[in-house]
Amino acid sequence: MDALYKLGCASAAQILEQIPDPPTYTAIRTLLTILEKKGHVRHLSDGTRYIYEPLVAREQMGRRAIDSLLKTFFDDSVERAVTALLTRKDAEISHDELERLSQLIEKAKREGR
Repeated sequence: MDALYKLGCASAAQILEQIPDPPTYTAIRTLLTILEKKGHVRHLSDGTRYIYEPLVAREQMGRRAIDSLLKTFFDDSVERAVTALLTRKDAEISHDELERLSQLIEKAKREGR
């Protein structure tokens, strides 16, 4: 999806070119078919090839992915997910990022979330 979002619309071959250490062309086509069945992308015919485009905005797709991640790995717990992110050995979180996170938490508290 990242490659497709960057390209806007593209064939499977064009998507394949954008992916570092890509899987096979067949794997890309299979994934695009799955994404189309799930309603994330659609294709238009251009002669014998399909041109794919995202149907879901990148930000909305990110939210869906986070929702799935929370349900699958963190028992729907935002706290557990944030803890996992903050305690990663290779996490490089700046003081400014921590301050912004702190402000978001305080705002959520004020709003009664």
